[in-house]
Amino acid sequence: MSERSRDKDRPWQDPIVAEVRAARQELLAQVGYDLHALCELLRSHQAAAGRHPVRRPPRPAEGSRTTPVGGAKDKSRVT
Repeated sequence: MSERSRDKDRPWQDPIVAEVRAARQELLAQVGYDLHALCELLRSHQAAAGRHPVRRPPRPAEGSRTTPVGGAKDKSRVT
């Protein structure tokens, strides 16, 4: 069997994806595969780097949106 046909049998692997997956495995192994511990570890890395998460106000619940002032349902406007 030639080298070329052997490569066809194996799916192509993206080296960047492989690197990310290896880093994920390493981090998970550090915290014993505990998701809460992983989050704490990542937050500590973030704080050590001087980065702060963006906080946004919660979105309104679906169906509770209001029409902006001056919108189509504003009957106080005279046309």
